[in-house]
Amino acid sequence: MKNQSFIRYWIVGFLMLAFSLLILGRVIYIQTNPKAPEIIKGGEEGVITIHIAYPERGNIYDRWGALLAGNMEVYELNADLNKIKDKEAIASVLASVIGADYGHLMAVMSTPPAKNVDYVTLARFVPKAKAEQIMELQKQYAADAAKRTSSLLKKNDDKPPSLFGLEFSPMLIRTYPEKSLAANIIGFYSYPEGLNAQGYFGVEANYDSLLGGRPVAYQQQNDPLQVKFPPQIAPGASLVLTIDRDIQKMAEEVLDNSLKENGSKGGTIIIMDPKTGEIMAMAVHPRIDLNQYWDYGKVYSDDMPFNRAIGTTYEPGSVFKVLTMAAAFDAGIVNPDTEFLDTGTVYVGGIPIHNWDRRAWGQQTMLGCMQHSLNVCLASLAVELGPTRFYEYLNNFGIGHLTRIDLAGEGNYPMHLPGDPFWYEVNLGTNSFGQGIAVTPIQMLTAISAVANHGNMMAPRLLHSVIQDGEERAYPPQLIGRPISQESADTLSKMLEASLSLESSKALVPGYSVAGKTGTAEIPTPKGYTSDVTNASFVGWGPVDDPRFIVYVWFEKPTSDIWGSTVASPVFKEVVEKLVVLLDIPPDNIRQEFAQTR
Repeated sequence: MKNQSFIRYWIVGFLMLAFSLLILGRVIYIQTNPKAPEIIKGGEEGVITIHIAYPERGNIYDRWGALLAGNMEVYELNADLNKIKDKEAIASVLASVIGADYGHLMAVMSTPPAKNVDYVTLARFVPKAKAEQIMELQKQYAADAAKRTSSLLKKNDDKPPSLFGLEFSPMLIRTYPEKSLAANIIGFYSYPEGLNAQGYFGVEANYDSLLGGRPVAYQQQNDPLQVKFPPQIAPGASLVLTIDRDIQKMAEEVLDNSLKENGSKGGTIIIMDPKTGEIMAMAVHPRIDLNQYWDYGKVYSDDMPFNRAIGTTYEPGSVFKVLTMAAAFDAGIVNPDTEFLDTGTVYVGGIPIHNWDRRAWGQQTMLGCMQHSLNVCLASLAVELGPTRFYEYLNNFGIGHLTRIDLAGEGNYPMHLPGDPFWYEVNLGTNSFGQGIAVTPIQMLTAISAVANHGNMMAPRLLHSVIQDGEERAYPPQLIGRPISQESADTLSKMLEASLSLESSKALVPGYSVAGKTGTAEIPTPKGYTSDVTNASFVGWGPVDDPRFIVYVWFEKPTSDIWGSTVASPVFKEVVEKLVVLLDIPPDNIRQEFAQTR
């Protein structure tokens, strides 16, 4: 018995001595470690690191709550290089389940751990279902290994597969349920390598900070016994847009079908409520599936804006005559019945200006000038207005200025004025009918919306309201100018309604009063207007007595025909025929009967 007690004392003593030597060795290691100054700084500094918690990005909805942009949980798969037991098994499983490249994975995991780098990323954005499938295999392999270890029948060379060392980090990725629908409005949120993810183009870029919320920096103890959970932070704000999903879808379908028929290089259809400036739809070609935003470079060339409705400037042609005639009405130099003798030519600055067909149309009223789209008539009106008044009206209509629509990437081409190096007296004449002056579709629509809306020009906008901290905050319409009087606007609207009827325009919509104007603009080349390609457009609104919509249609370089009257006008008609159904606007006679009974 004494011998046994003596042996036990020696064992305990030996263990205590070994433990003491271990502690002493650790102290010597720390004292001689070159990183000791970083570890021992005194106070709390050596055991605290700073982390940043990023909030969940806000959602984007259409005006009725349809989700256009949201977030989806996915996983990042990492490997702990110090724990991996079976690289082949990990590479094989990831290749099988998520289609990863086996050779690449083996190369990544075979690289010796770098200084201070113990983890490598094997895959990003793995769908939750796929990640859970791999997790189940990891558990299954671990269970099989445990059974074999406890089995007396196991063989030494029977090595079970293992996914030990494979780790899963949940993360949120931006998702777009409607794929390419309203893509040019929404933009996209990209995830480049590193922490520089951000919104690009459209709403995602314009409201990036609002959607992204405020990241929060917090301190974290390096001592495992004192580690705390990251702080709970509020998600970014969610946005409700003015667009209607169904109207947007309709506009995109009409645009895509029209492009196939007329062979245009590109096109745009914008639908706006002239009373509020709210954009109901903005269809643009081309578009991409936002869930595959990396295709951007394959679809868009360096000189092609992501959203051509706001980023492309071009000479608008005869739709611009609406603004010239509005200025002439408002200045009091003409009225609808004022007569004009069209001789087919007018000289401005010594340069002859002709009508589009090189004809002389004889005695006309202002209604006839717009009906037949006479360049000579409009140029004469601009000359009578004079440079000061003419360009002052264009300035008030916003020509040459950004509309400041709440989308990233708006373009603008400055308007040349008297005194500028590139302004000549003849510009006064050519500018009157949309030549030698450049606009974007959204600028043209915004300016002419003042005519539709009784002289009031509203700011075009996409943001309807913001949802933040459990509350929804609506943004009211904003008046940005009154370039002409209500009387001038209403008179011109009625005249443009009559003009469409008299010419039996292809833009007419049975049962509904609409006003509008076509546009056919030659596209300049370095040698002048020598090409036979055009910009074909149409702008129209209705019902004329109570406008609920204004629609702008633009096609670039159509090949089926060059004229706005044959290319763009029928598209306006098709859009409006579908739009009045979606907006539940009764025909004029029913509306008027209902108004009389109220």
